[in-house]
Amino acid sequence: MRRLLTTLVILLVVIIAGMTSLVFLINPNDFRQYMVERVEVKSGYHLAINGSLRWHVWPQLSIIAGQTSLTAPGAKEPVVSAENMRLDVKLWPLLSHQLAVKEVLFKNAVIRLTPDTEENQPDAPVAPSTPTPIAPVATGIDAGWKFDIDKITVADSLLIWQRGDDEQINVRDINLEMEKDDSRQATIQLSTRINRNQRDLAFTMKADLDMQHYPQAVSANISQFSYQLSGADIPVKGIQGKGAMQARYERDNDSLTLEQLALTANDNQISGTASATLGGDIADYQLNLNADKLDLDALSGWQPLAAEQPADQTAQSMTSAPVIARDVDEQPNGLSSLQAFNARLALKVADLTYRGMKIHDLALNADNRQGKVSLATFSGTMGNGHFSLPGDMDATGKNIQVHMTPDVDKIELGNLLTAYGLPQALTGSFSMKGEVNGEGLSAADFARRWKGNGQLSMDNARLNGLNIQQLIQQAVSRNSDKVQGLERYEHYSQIDTLKAEGELAGGKLTLSNLEGQSPMVSAKGDGTIDLAAQKVDMNLLIRVTGGWKGDSNLINTLKTTDIPLRVYGPWAQMGYQLQVDQVLRKTLEQSARSAIQNWIDKRKDSKENDDVQKYLNK
Repeated sequence: MRRLLTTLVILLVVIIAGMTSLVFLINPNDFRQYMVERVEVKSGYHLAINGSLRWHVWPQLSIIAGQTSLTAPGAKEPVVSAENMRLDVKLWPLLSHQLAVKEVLFKNAVIRLTPDTEENQPDAPVAPSTPTPIAPVATGIDAGWKFDIDKITVADSLLIWQRGDDEQINVRDINLEMEKDDSRQATIQLSTRINRNQRDLAFTMKADLDMQHYPQAVSANISQFSYQLSGADIPVKGIQGKGAMQARYERDNDSLTLEQLALTANDNQISGTASATLGGDIADYQLNLNADKLDLDALSGWQPLAAEQPADQTAQSMTSAPVIARDVDEQPNGLSSLQAFNARLALKVADLTYRGMKIHDLALNADNRQGKVSLATFSGTMGNGHFSLPGDMDATGKNIQVHMTPDVDKIELGNLLTAYGLPQALTGSFSMKGEVNGEGLSAADFARRWKGNGQLSMDNARLNGLNIQQLIQQAVSRNSDKVQGLERYEHYSQIDTLKAEGELAGGKLTLSNLEGQSPMVSAKGDGTIDLAAQKVDMNLLIRVTGGWKGDSNLINTLKTTDIPLRVYGPWAQMGYQLQVDQVLRKTLEQSARSAIQNWIDKRKDSKENDDVQKYLNK
C-alpha cells in the first residue's frame, strides 16, 4: 500500500512538473497571429485579441485571453465581442506541436446581428456553394500546428438582433453549448429569454446540426424545444409548450425552411410546414398549418362578461399592460406591419374555440401582398350551421378597409351576441347572404363604420323579454269582456320563421319587408336597429291567430285584424306602444255597421229604412 501511494505521488509530481514546464517552454502568444489568420481564411471574419495570452493550468489546461472581438469584412461594428475568452486545449496534441482546442468559452459576450455588423464588400466575389479547401497559411509557426475547435460555449451573454430599420430585439441570458465532430456534425443546446413590450419569452432548445456546407447552408434537427411566455396581455398562468421541427437555412437566397413542425401551446397542438425568404427588399413567408384543437380563449384569457360587468372592464385572468404600452398597439391601423412583407397562409383547424364559440372544420386561405390581403377561403361550421366569409382587406392606409361577401346559414345568433358582450334580445338560427364593407375589424367599428345590404332570415326566433301575443290579448281583454287570452304566457315571443331585407349604413340597420310566422302570431312591418346606441325602433302589424277564448264572431274578426305595434328603446329594456282600443273600436263599429246594413237589406220595404240609413251614414 505504501508503495502504491508513493508511486501515485511521484506520478502526480511528474504531471505537475511537466505542465509547469510546458507553461515555461511554450508561449501562447506565439500562435496569436496564427489563430487570427486561420479564422480569417475559414470564415473571412477578422479576429482581434487585445492584451496578452496566458496559461491557466488548473483544473483544465487553458489559454486565457482578454477583450476579444470578431468582425465581418467591411462591417462597422463587431458581430461578437467579449470581455474575456478561454480556450481549453488538449494536452497531448500540444506536446506534438498541435493546437487542438477542446472548448472555447465566451462569457458575458455581446452578439450583434444588425445592419452595422453585416458584411459590406460591394466588389467582393460571390462565395462558392460548396466548401473550398483551406490552403496552408505561411506563418512563423511550424507547419505542424493545427487549429481545431471541438466545442464552443457562450455563457450569460446578450444577442442584439435588428433587421433593416426595425426596432432592435434583445435576447438575454444566452447559454449556448455547441460541439462538433470531424464530419462537421454538431449538437447544440441553448437556453435564453427575450423581453419586449412588457412580455417575457424564455425557451430552451436541443438540436443536431449538419454543417457540411457551412456557411452556405445549415440543416438542423430540433428534437427538443420548450418555451414559456408571460407578461402584459398574457393569461396569468402564461402560455407554455413544447415543439420539434426540421430546419434548413440557405445563405445564397437567405431562406429558412421548417418541416415536420409540431408545436404545443398549453393544451393546443399545431403542425405543418413554414418557409421564409428574407433576401431582397420584401420578405416572403409561407405557412401551411393544421391543428386538431385550438382554444384561442385559453391563449388570450378571454372570458364572457357578466350581466353587471362593464363592457370595457379587463378580464381578471389577464395580466394587463401599462396604459402607455397598450396605446402603442391600439392605433387605427393595428395591422400596419403587414405592409413590410408578403405571406401566404393555409390554416385548417378541426376544433376552434373563439370568444366562447365552438367552430369546427375551420379553413382559412389568405394571401398578403404588402398590406393588401385576399381571403379566398374563410369558412367553418358552428352547431348545425355553416358560414363562409370570403373577401379582401387593405391595411396600406391609415385605417383598415374591409370588404366581405358573407354567406351564413343557420348560425345561432345568441352565441354571437354573447361573444361580443351584447344582450340576447333576439336569439335563433340566423342566416344571411349579402355584401358588406367598412373600416376596422372590431365590434365597435362594425357598429359605426360599416355599410352593406343583404337578405336576412331566422328560424325558431325568440324575442326575449317581450311576449307580443300576451300584450295584445290582455289589452283586448281589458277593452272587451267578450274574449280573453291564455292563462299563462312565456317571457318571450316565439316566431318560427322570420325574413327581412337589411341595409346597413351609419351604424343603423334598416329592415324592410319584414315577415314573421308562428302558430299563434303573424307579423309584418319595418324599422331600424341602431347598432352603435344599441337601440331598436320597429313598426309592426300583428295578427294574433290563436289562443283566443270567448265570442266566436269577435275572435274570427280579431284573427284577420292587423294590430299596430311599435317596439322601441334600448335592447336590454324595450318599450312598446299598442293601439288595441282604437282597433277594437273600429272592429266593433265595422261589425255593427255590417249588422245594421244586413237588417236594412232584409227590410227594403220598411218605412223605418230611411231613418236607419240616415243614422248609419252619420
